Amino acid sequence: MPYDPGLAQRLEDFLEDKKGFQQKKMFGGIGWLLNGNMCVGVYKDWLIIRVGEEKAASIFKKKHVKPMDITGKPMKGWAMVAPKGYESDSDLAGFVDLATGFVKKLPPK
Repeated sequence: MPYDPGLAQRLEDFLEDKKGFQQKKMFGGIGWLLNGNMCVGVYKDWLIIRVGEEKAASIFKKKHVKPMDITGKPMKGWAMVAPKGYESDSDLAGFVDLATGFVKKLPPK
């Protein structure tokens, strides 16, 4: 299954006015880098967010959120959000803001 173009468009609309973001096709999906660091993306119909290991531990307790695992080995500091978790624009914005907050602290690449 290719990535969800509807979710990709929602992310593109949300991020288009934000400084430092670049869109890139990757891992069978599409992602957005912030200052050269991967931040958010779409894999199939899942929202992918980079939140760091500390935040990931707490976010996994939320409904519709799980560790990012597309290869059989979970990626530390990353989460996948099922469609029910980002249905509303405010839910999507909240997850994107979590990822952006973490990635902004990383050194630019």
